[in-house]
Amino acid sequence: MDIKVKTSVSIRGDDVLINHRPVYAEIDEGNPAARGLLFNARFIQGIFDDAAAPDRFARFGFPEWDPDAHTDRLIEALPEWHSYGLRAFTVGLQGGGPCFTMDNRTIDNNPFGDDGKALDAAYAARLDRLIRGADEAGTVAIVSFFYGDQAVRLRDDRAVREAVITASRFLREGGYTNVFIEIANEQNIEAFRVHHPVLHEPEGVVELMDLARRESGGMAVGCSCGGGHVDPKIAGASDIVLVHGNGQTRQQLYNLVRRAREYAREKPIICNEDSQAIGRLPVALFTHSSWGYYNNMTKQEPPTRWEVLPGEDRFFALRMAETVGIRKEKPAFEDQYHLQGAEEHMTYHGKRWIRLAALYPESVDHVDFHRNGRLSWTAWDEPFSVHFESTWLQGAVTVDPAGEEWTARVVLRDGRVVEKSARTPAQR
Repeated sequence: MDIKVKTSVSIRGDDVLINHRPVYAEIDEGNPAARGLLFNARFIQGIFDDAAAPDRFARFGFPEWDPDAHTDRLIEALPEWHSYGLRAFTVGLQGGGPCFTMDNRTIDNNPFGDDGKALDAAYAARLDRLIRGADEAGTVAIVSFFYGDQAVRLRDDRAVREAVITASRFLREGGYTNVFIEIANEQNIEAFRVHHPVLHEPEGVVELMDLARRESGGMAVGCSCGGGHVDPKIAGASDIVLVHGNGQTRQQLYNLVRRAREYAREKPIICNEDSQAIGRLPVALFTHSSWGYYNNMTKQEPPTRWEVLPGEDRFFALRMAETVGIRKEKPAFEDQYHLQGAEEHMTYHGKRWIRLAALYPESVDHVDFHRNGRLSWTAWDEPFSVHFESTWLQGAVTVDPAGEEWTARVVLRDGRVVEKSARTPAQR
């Protein structure tokens, strides 16, 4: 197949190269310490669909669910993200979990069928458009094959192996040069242990990585474990060492990268899932590891608004640009804090997810959240959210249908106080 490509990804030692140069080397007066890193985002739902009940995804201000339009909006957003320094994203053939709003197990988002021998044509077309759109934007697609709550739809381990062959051959036949492969999202989770030992046991994962490498024509392959974990056998057999930083402190993320480097010297270490806790970026830079932005609410609940949204998205984009040496205008001091979750359409069954985004979360001591003038919650750890459960997960609040006033009183480490207020709109 004769296809003109613009973006070619490769690895050299522990560096990632785009078009045969370390990533970010093309930036005039860029940060030398960032060269060879691959800052990325989890856009796991980029080709998502639901065969079980698609109409329930007509929400968040979208009058209907349209999987093709959903993918096309992501393609349209990639150049904007690239302008801030994003050079990769992870997309899942089986998507990921809209963890905040529904039970993932009720969704049918499996393009392989139950025997793994075919890739659904509609999914294949969306993935092809997305990878080519990424190529045009100068961006790498990390294609993740399996997600726990969807992999259970494959009948057995033989079907898993067939699905690896199917997906890998699709990538080879597409002639793509801007793709890395992730075998599975968090292979050590319970769903894989119960249903697919080949995806759970390190020896099985190594076998599948070898299979994917061969059938894809030599694409670089890795496989993630759950947040804070890295397996020595998987890391040693990987081309790229994929780790997840979910639930980790900055110290724990540093420790994770140190362990990964012990298991796999001179290989790129890419965190392709963490949280919206952008205070982790300096740790990534210090350890020469790539970091992945993961925002459950703005970027994993379909239908997704893929552009750089105000608040968390924009602050991550600005910090990423600052880290790699791309010049962007910094917002005024008062605008470096943003009360998130009161947006008109971001409600589901009367629930909202209220949090405070900060451009420099390291400057924040704590945040007091007031609901209609009364203290409701105090957040001490980043990301600063009401009903904090983990760096990547928070509980919802049920809001008054008539609307409510929320105020975040941000107490900085230097003693200054900033207040941000927003009113949740009345529900029609």
